[in-house]
Amino acid sequence: MSAKNTQPKGKPQLDFIGQREGEELLFVFRRHIIAMRKGFYMLVIPLVITAIPPLIWQYQLELFLLPVAGFALGLILFSYHLIMWYFTIYIVTNQRIRQVTQRGFFGKDVIELRLSKVQNISYNIPGFSGELFKFGTIVIQTFVGDLVIHKVEHPDEIYNKLQDAVNNAVENQGEHEEVIE
Repeated sequence: MSAKNTQPKGKPQLDFIGQREGEELLFVFRRHIIAMRKGFYMLVIPLVITAIPPLIWQYQLELFLLPVAGFALGLILFSYHLIMWYFTIYIVTNQRIRQVTQRGFFGKDVIELRLSKVQNISYNIPGFSGELFKFGTIVIQTFVGDLVIHKVEHPDEIYNKLQDAVNNAVENQGEHEEVIE
């Protein structure tokens, strides 16, 4: 039995919601897992705090349920941060950069930036921890302002991919303008 494509004939398959016709997905990236450190703290801190009373009053057996409750609370708080991290993505196509930022369980912010409007791209690796864990900050400058992306995994690789995408977009726009003239 073979899987059938449910996409209507004549329409190209889209890689993401909001993709335009003729737009090609180049790559997708997200922030480094280190950006979730608050989530990890929220997992450990309730567990540690609720583990203290059973250690002090060892003769009260019902206190041994506190660390279980602390772990459950920590898991809930951790899952919130995990959702924020996982669903915040950066989509780069041959025409634009799209930043999708998860805000709470149901909110979402979307920012789009045309590649042809990018003036400059730079990146910064913040010292020893950035070198050790391979994360940094990418700054994309335009006429209207800067798009700053903190804690990006492998910023040097993302920087090079972004530079290539911007250069290709500028070259394609130049060719398009020559055809119009």
